[in-house]
Amino acid sequence: MTSDVTAPALPHWTVGDITVHRIDEIPLPPETGPWLLPDATADVVGQQPWLRPDFAGHEGVLHLDSHSFAFVVGSLRVLVDTGIGNGKTRANPAWHDLHTDYLQRLTDAGFPPDSVDLVVLTHLHTDHVGWNTRQAGGAWVPTFPNARYVTSRAEREFWAGYAMDEARRQMFRDSVHPVEDAGLLDLVDIADGGTEVAPGLRLLSAPGHTPGHLAVQVTSHDETALITGDLIHHPVQLPHPHIGSCVDIDPDQAEASRRALLASVADTDTLVLGTHFPEPTAGRVVSHGDAYRLTPVPPTHRPLAQ
Repeated sequence: MTSDVTAPALPHWTVGDITVHRIDEIPLPPETGPWLLPDATADVVGQQPWLRPDFAGHEGVLHLDSHSFAFVVGSLRVLVDTGIGNGKTRANPAWHDLHTDYLQRLTDAGFPPDSVDLVVLTHLHTDHVGWNTRQAGGAWVPTFPNARYVTSRAEREFWAGYAMDEARRQMFRDSVHPVEDAGLLDLVDIADGGTEVAPGLRLLSAPGHTPGHLAVQVTSHDETALITGDLIHHPVQLPHPHIGSCVDIDPDQAEASRRALLASVADTDTLVLGTHFPEPTAGRVVSHGDAYRLTPVPPTHRPLAQ
C-alpha cells in the first residue's frame, strides 16, 4: 500500500523546556472506527457535537491516525511508539506493505534514526512497533541501532506465553525479535506511581488493552504532558469511558485504567497527547457532566526548511 500523504509542516507542542514533535505516518481508513470501537456508534458520536469536525465526521465516522511522538529530555533523544512500518506483511490491508516517508519526517523534525537514544514502546501491538525495524540486505534490522528500546516486563512476558496466531507471530519475527537479537530491548518493572527512566520521563502502568500497557509522562518546569498509547484510542472515550477496543485483552481492566487516568488529569493543565487522535491530536481533559471532554490544544506547525 502506498501513501501519498505529505506533512505540510512539523507539528509540535511545548512542555516547559521540552518540544514534543508529532511524527505522522498515515491517517487510518474510515472503517477503522467501527471495527476498533464498535460501541462508538454514529448515534453515540452524534451526542457529542464537540467531536466534529476534527475528531469525527458529521455522519458520525471516527477519525483516527497513526503517528509517533519524539522529544529530547536532558541529553536523551526519545521516540514513543514506532507505528506500522514500511514493507511489512500484515493481515490488515490498511497496514500491509506501506511505503510512507515516516523516516524522512522523523529526520526533518531533527531525529535522524542514528541519533535516537531511547525508543519507548507503550505495548507490543503491530501498529506500535513497526518502525522498530527496517529492511536491509534482505533482513529486518533495528531502525534505531544506537537506541535502547524499552517496554514493560509484564508486556513482554505476557506475549512470550501467549498462543499467537500466524499474523502476530509474523509481527514478532519482523519487528520485535530483531531488536531482541541485537540486544537492544530492555524490560522495565513499573512501580506504583510509575517508573522514571530519565529525568522528566516517567512510564505509568495502564494495563487492560494489554497486560503491560504503558502511558508516558513528560515533565519540565512544572508542566506535564501525557501520551496515552492505546489506553484511549479516540476522544469519544472521554464522555464514554466504558467504550473499549475490540482488541482489549481485559476490557474491564482497560476501563478501570482509563477512568483512573482521566480522573488524574481532569481539570488540570496536563496536556494529553493521543497516540491515535487525529489533528489537533492534543488537549486538556475537562469535567463534562458525569464524565469528560477534550479541550483541544492545536500544535504549532513549523514549516519545513526549503
